[in-house]
Amino acid sequence: MKAASNFLSAVSAAALSASLVVPGAVAVQFASVSAASAAVVSSIQVRGNQRVDAQTIRDYVAIKPGKAFSNADIDEAVKRLFATGLFSDVRINQAGSALVVQVSELQVVNQVLFQGNKKIKDAQLSGMVQLKPRGTFSNATMEADAEAIREAYRRIGRNDANVNARVMDLGENRVNVVFEVNEGERTKIAAINFVGNNAFSSRRLADVISTKKSTILSFLMRDDVYDEQRLRADEEALRRFYYNRGYADFRIISASGELDEASNTYTVTITLEEGDRYTFGDVSVESSIPDVNTAELQSQLKTKPGAVYSAKNVEDSIIALTEEVAGKGYAFAQVTPRGDRNFENHTISVVYTVDQGAKAYVERIEIRGNDRTRDYVIRREFDVSEGDAFNQVLIQRAKKRLENLGFFESVQIATAPGSEPDQVVLVVDVVEKSTGEFSIGAGYTSGGETPGPSVEGSITERNFLGRGQYIRFSAGGGKRSRDFSLSFTEPYFLGRRIAAGFDIYRQTRTFDKYESELNGGTVRFGLPITEALSTQLAYNYTQEKYKFRDGCDANGDGQIDQKPDPDNPGSTIPVCDVSQGIIEGVNESPWTKSSVSGTILYNTIDDMKNPHSGIYATMTTEVAGVGGDAKFVKVTGRGNYYHTLSEEYDIVGLATVGGGHVQGYGSEKNLRIFDHFQGTDRMIRGFEWGGFGPYDLDTGDHLGGTTYFNASLEAQFPLPVIPESFGLRGAVFADAATLYGNKIAPVSGLTVAGTDMEWRASVGAGLIWASPFGPLRIDYAVPVVKKDGDVVQNFNFGISTRF
Repeated sequence: MKAASNFLSAVSAAALSASLVVPGAVAVQFASVSAASAAVVSSIQVRGNQRVDAQTIRDYVAIKPGKAFSNADIDEAVKRLFATGLFSDVRINQAGSALVVQVSELQVVNQVLFQGNKKIKDAQLSGMVQLKPRGTFSNATMEADAEAIREAYRRIGRNDANVNARVMDLGENRVNVVFEVNEGERTKIAAINFVGNNAFSSRRLADVISTKKSTILSFLMRDDVYDEQRLRADEEALRRFYYNRGYADFRIISASGELDEASNTYTVTITLEEGDRYTFGDVSVESSIPDVNTAELQSQLKTKPGAVYSAKNVEDSIIALTEEVAGKGYAFAQVTPRGDRNFENHTISVVYTVDQGAKAYVERIEIRGNDRTRDYVIRREFDVSEGDAFNQVLIQRAKKRLENLGFFESVQIATAPGSEPDQVVLVVDVVEKSTGEFSIGAGYTSGGETPGPSVEGSITERNFLGRGQYIRFSAGGGKRSRDFSLSFTEPYFLGRRIAAGFDIYRQTRTFDKYESELNGGTVRFGLPITEALSTQLAYNYTQEKYKFRDGCDANGDGQIDQKPDPDNPGSTIPVCDVSQGIIEGVNESPWTKSSVSGTILYNTIDDMKNPHSGIYATMTTEVAGVGGDAKFVKVTGRGNYYHTLSEEYDIVGLATVGGGHVQGYGSEKNLRIFDHFQGTDRMIRGFEWGGFGPYDLDTGDHLGGTTYFNASLEAQFPLPVIPESFGLRGAVFADAATLYGNKIAPVSGLTVAGTDMEWRASVGAGLIWASPFGPLRIDYAVPVVKKDGDVVQNFNFGISTRF
């Protein structure tokens, strides 16, 4: 009683009503206890609780009956109770010998419902909002969630979407939260204007950025969405574009979109300053590390005097120098470029300085924003791990790799101080994007292997289950063809940068006089050698079946039917006019091929979807005979070289060369007719598939050749008047090819003509469309050099095969 009396005396002398502001802006009032004197109560009473157990609340208060406490203890008790996130109000007061804890519990969310949404599904919206079933409710969080939904609609081009949030009281302190969505109309982009550009046309610059003007196809392409983050990324794309083409002083003055509410359209204006174009002046290397020989480092430089200035070449030089010096034992070496502009002759001299940097280590790597992609998929793109030496060059390389994955809208890597002065924390912020694709395309081929209309559809997931794996299923065909395939690739097999995968496929074809069925599979392994060079090893197994069509094999016994020979009584001839080489090839069916192959790929293309510069070259060697019926060695190669002929008019030149040779081996060095190369439009346009090269002199059937060479020159250009956002480009080309040699086993009565090296040539024009269904192309070619027996096909339309 004496303790209680002392407590009351202290309160009567110094009590006041205090107010404490806590997160959530909730005002809390309690009786203040004099800090000068401690107090003791006999009990702690909890009032107002409905779901939370009273003893749980007492445990958070942490004031014990019979033990002294102070004003600071009450303050901490209030803070702890609010920190639970369970209460909207907390009051602690003394009543007689008891300490009374009065609480008001936050309402509990029973369901979060979405109404009126069609463009964004419930599951997507659920991942965007903070309110969750069985979680606590607050008006501030509900309003923040409503704004998050509005922002999601703005990002898909619906700026006038309206979101109304309301609460349904279910009683017992439970509520349903309902977000009513009025999606509104799509906000389009009426125009994209560039101001201040002289070296490059507005059409060329519009091709560089990802934001596009609205067209009748925009509902499929979805590239006409105005988004501030996308516009910032477009600014960076423009900087890279100019910096890599000599314009080191380039800067963007402003980039913004103005919304016309009456038409619900944006006008995007990008104002820039190009500056002068520079070339490299003197290029040298200096080092403060005594044991580093700068003369030996010169060979690592990608920047050459007299060449057009390129920021990418400077970056590549820094990477090459850093790796070379690190390989000599200097893990912390730093390479710093110093540029010296000469404004009179427009040159930039570059000195690369190699210094022994401060020792710093990676303490940990924090990854944020990856709701779907697994952490290890991101971590494995880094060549550094926790505990390794910090290297800025390797960090930038990891950033490029992550961007090249195509899993993220943006990738940002920042550093933060670690727990020790020599420790660094890497913070990786990613914004994920959709990686699933559904595409469908159509084409028409006159003549050729499978004449007539065709269609192809595919489902692709580039980040399967968030594991970074690639899976694709495709099906297609036309009146005389059927194709099915399934592909899977694990890019990091056994935790190493080795791509492993498989392909399973089935193809059927119906020719004029016979049909074919091919079932096969491939197991492959890919290994990068350098950033541009990689190799792939594969095992291939196929089974081929051939049979004559009903008109040639009425009884279905697999043999071509015979009829009396009018010129030789008592003799018979095939009912179908088919080459004996084809007859024997069909009669040998089914045929199995078991082979191993190796491919070298070199790729420096700047943009695989819209190339303007670089080389894409492959060479493959296939050896058949690891079991199976086929025994041959086949070597093929193809190279494409892109070069921009005119930056101002966006004219791109393409030079292509290719060739191949197949040679049988073993006791019988002859080949089946179906193992020979057949003439295709990838060799030369203007001729029918299998319409040139060695042929049967009696029937005119083309039998294929053992060797081919081809070359092509092409110029691609934008079409006038048509907006660049349509994705249409024109092309003019000249092709040349030869297909010769034949090693078909001797067949009675077979006379093969056209086995010598004889060149064909054609010229033509084409139309290229980067459609929402994939790249499509239409060509019209006219042969200017052809030989006897060749079959012309001027017109061809189908899915483009650029590489």
